[in-house]
Amino acid sequence: MSKSVLILGAGFGGLELSTMLSEELGDQVEVTLVDRDDSFSFGYSKLDLMFRGASFDSVKLPYSEVVKPGVTVLREEITAIDAAARSVTTSAGTREADALVIALGADYDLDATPGLSEHGTEFYSFAGAAAAARPIAALDSGHAIIGVCGAPFKCPPAPSECALMLSDELTRRGVRDQCEISFVMPLGSPVPPSPETSAALAAEFEARGINFIGGRRPARLEPGKVILDDDSALDFDLFLGVPKHRAPQVVIESGITEDGFIPVDPATLKTKFDGVYAVGDVATAGVPKAGVFAEGAAKVVARQLIAEIRGSGGTPPYDGRGSCYIEFGEDRIARVDIDFLSGPEKTGVFNAPSIDLRDEKDEFGSTRKARWFGMG
Repeated sequence: MSKSVLILGAGFGGLELSTMLSEELGDQVEVTLVDRDDSFSFGYSKLDLMFRGASFDSVKLPYSEVVKPGVTVLREEITAIDAAARSVTTSAGTREADALVIALGADYDLDATPGLSEHGTEFYSFAGAAAAARPIAALDSGHAIIGVCGAPFKCPPAPSECALMLSDELTRRGVRDQCEISFVMPLGSPVPPSPETSAALAAEFEARGINFIGGRRPARLEPGKVILDDDSALDFDLFLGVPKHRAPQVVIESGITEDGFIPVDPATLKTKFDGVYAVGDVATAGVPKAGVFAEGAAKVVARQLIAEIRGSGGTPPYDGRGSCYIEFGEDRIARVDIDFLSGPEKTGVFNAPSIDLRDEKDEFGSTRKARWFGMG
């Protein structure tokens, strides 16, 4: 039994799903992978753009390197989605398939925080991270604020990483004593699923004089001032913002979202539409919005599609497990191992920061480059 699979989005989820289908089925399956960009970049590379002098081009992995049996990669803009018909309109025409997988990630709603675009610097897009490098390098006195403007948001530890690496940068340049750093987020702790991780980050903040303000959200920005959702105000010289997240506009316009994201069955990643799945940041699956969880969800969808084509039995449900690496500054890396769905409670096991874990993080990236792009 042959099957056509249309995957929207070539991030962690789309790349892993297309790779698994190709490895298991080869030319038995017709996989079309659609993305508007010409390349993929790991999200953690944004920190390299901000603090390590990397260029955007240096962290790109071109989709032209994806050459796999049964897989066609198309660079097209998606303009409409008809989930009931498993039909998608793109800048090149209309495409239909037996199975549709939406893996378009989350977009940023800068307008949800008035003044963010005019008076702040968002660092969650690659363009924003590249642009943030200049004001970071120019800061030699005053108050820097890292502000998370809404939850949920991608890569929950990333704003903490930004605060710690900013402290390192200012220390390296000898101006840390002239600068104040505050970190504002709507969550009560830096990494709520893992109290141990949150405690370790809080200890680092205290040791470095970083003011953590949990349970508060930047409501709007004015010139040199952020107003929080309790009407208190903080003056700033540099505001590094994490915008509110939502599904891409084309997904919202399709009518398949609730509260800004696509609801799915957490065990199977199926939507309410027959043959339609959603994985990664675009979906509400009860797990953090991070690449490793999109990858894990994609594996679950791949196993289901492979079983359907082969006519085999059931497949295991999504367990919501994944590991996130956290930059603790001073070239140290920590790791938190998260389990959101397999047990009665969410858990997060903390692995203390070390230099050795940097090698492990590097291997995490290199194995995926090899698997998805054939790059050794």
